[in-house]
Amino acid sequence: LQVHTVEDFIAKLSCHGDTSMKVVSIFGNTGDGKSHTLNHVFFCGKEVFGTSPSQLSCTVGVWAAYDEGDRVIVLDTEGLLGMSGNHNQRTRLLLKVLAISDIVIYRTRAERLHTDMFTFLGDASDAYLKHFTKELKDATERCHMDVPLCSLGPAVIIFHETQHTHLLGVLQNESNPSENLKSPDEILKERFANIGRIPHAFSSIKYLGTRTETPPTNFRGLKQAVKECLVDSSVRLSRSPTIIYKALMLLNEKFSGDIERTIPNTFPDEYFTCQASCLSCKARCQKSMNHENDESSAHHSDVRCQYQAQFDNRIFTCRACYERGKQNLVVPKMCSSNDSSWLGFAKYAWSGYVLECPGCGVIYRSRQYWFGNEDPVKTVVRTELRHAWPGQVFAKLDGGHAARRFLDHISYVTDAVSSLGTPSSQAVTNWITDKIAPDYWVPNSEITACQVCRQIFSDGKTKHHCRACGGGVCDACSTNKKPVPERGWGEEPVRVCDHCFGKTLTVEAQPQPTCDLSDLSDALEEETPQEIVRPEDDHSLYSENPFGPVAARKVTEVVQSAVGVLKTAIVYPKGFITDAARPGYWVPDSQILVCNCCQTEFKGSDTKHHCRACGMGVCSNCSESRRPVASRGWDHPVRVCDQCAAKKGQL
Repeated sequence: LQVHTVEDFIAKLSCHGDTSMKVVSIFGNTGDGKSHTLNHVFFCGKEVFGTSPSQLSCTVGVWAAYDEGDRVIVLDTEGLLGMSGNHNQRTRLLLKVLAISDIVIYRTRAERLHTDMFTFLGDASDAYLKHFTKELKDATERCHMDVPLCSLGPAVIIFHETQHTHLLGVLQNESNPSENLKSPDEILKERFANIGRIPHAFSSIKYLGTRTETPPTNFRGLKQAVKECLVDSSVRLSRSPTIIYKALMLLNEKFSGDIERTIPNTFPDEYFTCQASCLSCKARCQKSMNHENDESSAHHSDVRCQYQAQFDNRIFTCRACYERGKQNLVVPKMCSSNDSSWLGFAKYAWSGYVLECPGCGVIYRSRQYWFGNEDPVKTVVRTELRHAWPGQVFAKLDGGHAARRFLDHISYVTDAVSSLGTPSSQAVTNWITDKIAPDYWVPNSEITACQVCRQIFSDGKTKHHCRACGGGVCDACSTNKKPVPERGWGEEPVRVCDHCFGKTLTVEAQPQPTCDLSDLSDALEEETPQEIVRPEDDHSLYSENPFGPVAARKVTEVVQSAVGVLKTAIVYPKGFITDAARPGYWVPDSQILVCNCCQTEFKGSDTKHHCRACGMGVCSNCSESRRPVASRGWDHPVRVCDQCAAKKGQL
């Protein structure tokens, strides 16, 4: 503020101290003719405010002049978008001027209204309500201004001058006449709403346009609009120059000081860098966009991270190696890399998890002693913080893989038992079944559809045989059981199809085989009396030998039932405790809906696998690779997804 006293302020304006007056200021981009506009609106074209054809700005800072005819203080401001030494300091100065103004003229000569005008007015409104309202309220109390707080905002007049384009509200859309019915003020409100800025601080916003095809510019409409606002005292009352000066001085003292000079960047780094941010410290990744597709796929930031227990973003390095100038990562594991699987289980059960350094070997066991085991962080390892990028989980100081390793070994037994039902072994099973099946059974190779419902059998569909008629049926059509003694199955209920369940089976008597009497005599001599069965007690019409084809089938069914029970006994508890034995960085099965690699949706019977490197859920086809994952504590080749298998270097 170049004027230091009220008397000096009144003297320079050449006005009387007891005269009530208002304040009018003008804003706009540099070179749009703000000074020229004020000279013609208030001073009949007299060059009170300097103008110049030079490329340099002729108005630096804020200049004031007094119009005695309208009793108004006119403020000419430095243009926006000019070559200012400090853009932020100039903007703060303009907001101080706006806060003490009764009328604000925004001058623009753009053929179409630019977004920067709406942005400036919207931001100025927010800053006025947030920072200047309280200070102006204090000024009204000190200076005894009888003006309500809600009416302190100035009225805004947007003076738009064009040469080749239409003004707002004049033939906006020739193809859609209904849009031409909107007033300029309604169009302005829509423009403000589109950019998300609503200027609530201003008492009113009025649009005034003029089209100048040939100079000079017509300022009559602007003069009339300004006079109407000056006469209207419902918004702001006229006040003495003393009150105006004190309000300006108060704002200048309150909002003063150096402001950091910032150079606006048209193309900031956020346009081209990775969008990932650290979950712990919110630092952005400094690598380029889509760097995950390159070899250096890991996120990176030079900002020092902060520790948060919920992310546990710590890594551990060997303390002894660090003192020798090396940095070896240490990961908690169930057993050392030299121990076999079952020996590792035994050692883990006895002495707990281990910390193994690539250079020093095993440096720590969690239960090495019965009591008095020290914290490894205080003795053998160093703690370093790492950024917690989305999807990344750190290894905790526990044997998190022990339960999962045990389940993996149980899976080998389960897979061996379950493989009896795979298509490759099913063909052999069908061949053996046909060889031991009764003669009246239809061979499996000839059964293509259920004889009851005519449903086609797929590759994995189980084919059943009706014990009465021998035809092939599906599960749904063979749920009933009944005794079939006519076929040699005894009095125990056996599987029959729905057709045979409701009727009685009649079997024609088979012709008796002829035999030589000498053969019959030899057979009778070999049999004991206990083995002789009376004809009326024998229910088999096909064979008198109790170990015939039907008996062989019975033995096969007993074996198959035992295998099925064994498979269920292993699979059920394994699936029940799988989620409980899940390592901390694995995604829970309930959250895995699609394969992380091929995005194939998992159905109810599909097997969900976990990549030992990233912990994401994948299908069988996308996890056929096996690689050691030392960073997760897997020293031997384990299942990894195709994405992790394609990475170079150690996992």
